[in-house]
Amino acid sequence: MATVKLENIYKSFGETEVLFDINLEIDDKEFVVFVGPSGCGKTTLLRIISGLEEVTSGKVVIDDKDVSNAPPVERGISMVFQSYALYPHLSVFENIAFPLRVAKLKEKELEEKVFKAADILQLRDRLDFKPGQLSGGQRQRVAIGRSIVRDPKVFLFDEPLSNLDAALRGDMRVELAKLHQNLKTTMIYVTHDQIEAMTMADKIVVLRDGIIEQVGSPMDLYHHPMTKFVAGFIGQPKMNFLKTTNVIVQNKKLTTNVTDSNSVTLVVEVEETKSGDVVEIGIRPEDLEITSDKKGLLMNVEVVEHLGATVILYGSVQEDGDFCAVLPSDVDVKPGQDIRLKLDPAKCHAFKENGQALYRIVGNDLTKEQP
Repeated sequence: MATVKLENIYKSFGETEVLFDINLEIDDKEFVVFVGPSGCGKTTLLRIISGLEEVTSGKVVIDDKDVSNAPPVERGISMVFQSYALYPHLSVFENIAFPLRVAKLKEKELEEKVFKAADILQLRDRLDFKPGQLSGGQRQRVAIGRSIVRDPKVFLFDEPLSNLDAALRGDMRVELAKLHQNLKTTMIYVTHDQIEAMTMADKIVVLRDGIIEQVGSPMDLYHHPMTKFVAGFIGQPKMNFLKTTNVIVQNKKLTTNVTDSNSVTLVVEVEETKSGDVVEIGIRPEDLEITSDKKGLLMNVEVVEHLGATVILYGSVQEDGDFCAVLPSDVDVKPGQDIRLKLDPAKCHAFKENGQALYRIVGNDLTKEQP
């Protein structure tokens, strides 16, 4: 078992508080990703789990053992950093074997562990190379191999792909996913890139300003964001938000105008929302359709990006220049053109003035989100 529990974690650097009452349970063999903007506290939280940072208050529990005051070497973890931190004068074999030599492992067992890690990471034919002879992706795999040979209970990754180019990042995402399937070990991964989070995680932890905004599976966060922040952070391109007027709540239905001629009616279960409240509608770019209906949402297209299977339109709606639509590639739209877009109420999200979601989507119904 390799469970991790964080109980009431607070962290301050002097008078600066960076983490506030973090409570989280990570199950055995889960791939969990901490994601959020720069400065949200995700790396600090990872370093607290590793033992590289002390908690101000709270507990870190690994395998039902309180390790809050234990040094990193006694926690059963291994950490892969953003920088490869390889020894340039040593071969790939010796770089991977380094922690085993420090532990004074017998040569035969050492070789078996290194060869096994090299096979998993497809580095067997590079064991005699020096780091300077490797690509960026291969160097990162060597750094991961150095962690594998230690047989840790928990792997920790601190933005390990951020130094790679876009193509290599895509390849390494696949390699890390395969690695998790092969090793069947608990992994905790920190990134600011929500694409990495969506493609690799079993569970995503979204952090903002030192607190956990939401925890859930990638698709749960995508379809059922609890806050406007999560809705805007998860998904690429990000969710659009529309200001509304004339909010009316009657018989569990919320009707609001997103333009003078276009109203949206949503089925809700929110007793505390009443007519006249400030409500903002969210709609993902990929959930929009082009329409000839004059009541459709009017968009002035400013930029057109062709991506093969789809075309992404950027422009303005309601005098807001931060609006996006993802449409099929056969749609012929030019910059400067005005188009009409259809909103499907079943795919819309609604948020209160404080950013909390009013409901979540269940099938074609919109029901109250649990607190």
